Amino acid sequence: MASQDWFDKDFYKVLGVSKDISDADLKKAYRKLARKYHPDSNQGDAAAEAKFKEISEAYSVLSDKGQREEYDQIRAMGSGSARFQAPGSGGAGGFEDVFSRFGQSRGGSYQQADFDDLFSMFGQQSGGFGSGRFGQSTGGFRGYGGPQRGADVTARTTLDFQTAVKGETISLAGEDGKPFKVKIPAGVSDGQKIRLRGRGRPSPDGGEPGDIVVQVTVRPHPVFTRDGLNLRVTVPVTFTEAALGATIEVPTLGGDPVKLRVAPGTPSGRVLRVKGRGVPSSKGTGDLLAEVQVAVPAHLDDKAKEALERFHEVEPKENPRAELMAKARE
Repeated sequence: MASQDWFDKDFYKVLGVSKDISDADLKKAYRKLARKYHPDSNQGDAAAEAKFKEISEAYSVLSDKGQREEYDQIRAMGSGSARFQAPGSGGAGGFEDVFSRFGQSRGGSYQQADFDDLFSMFGQQSGGFGSGRFGQSTGGFRGYGGPQRGADVTARTTLDFQTAVKGETISLAGEDGKPFKVKIPAGVSDGQKIRLRGRGRPSPDGGEPGDIVVQVTVRPHPVFTRDGLNLRVTVPVTFTEAALGATIEVPTLGGDPVKLRVAPGTPSGRVLRVKGRGVPSSKGTGDLLAEVQVAVPAHLDDKAKEALERFHEVEPKENPRAELMAKARE
């Protein structure tokens, strides 16, 4: 920031605080205003964006002890106080009082070293404004903090389940309406954010640009669900398949079915694992977890009922709920 800006801008007024505010209260005031005017909460509102930049600029100066002291000194010198009164206007000192701070005598002459002292007050050498607190080589005059980083831009996209699992490159429209490419990594999950470095809004004063932050929503699949890097699927089997054992087919995501062996006496809830048929990622590939669900027939014809009744007469006389009841009484 240029010194003239510091003369002209009242940072205390921008933040709505008094000059004797504490650091803690200053931070609270800044955070309250930053939340109100942040570009992510006011997309497309140029006035809010300009206000946010003004608030950030003010806080970057006042939150730094050294910069705040210099700012207060500069504002005091430019406030019309007696130190800047011209000779004969009622003040005894006028400009002489200002330069007397740097070793000037009232005789009207001053040494080169005094100018060096004056410029060193602003972090400069007497040769110019090439470095120090009022200037950065990257452009813009913002003080110790350097140029302001550009704002991030939030984008949203909804993916189908298989695209999220397998990964893909998609196109999205930017704020200017122009399309840009986003590489969706394999295994991206619902709610995950993908950051595109340097693709956001430009810096207002020569700093690095912000990022594009893509927030991902994944549509649910009618068959599969995610369990970390594993995929889960519920597989119905008949009573006889579960009781006698069977070889069944199980679907995979985007591939051919696989065959699994159901052991005799398999109960509902047992999980059969298919290695390497889950979600791929940089950390490896998960598994397919097939949970067995014994299907009870809703309708039985007379022959089926007779057969089932004969089975009931010869089935083992054990109560499957005996252990449950015993534990409940403990």
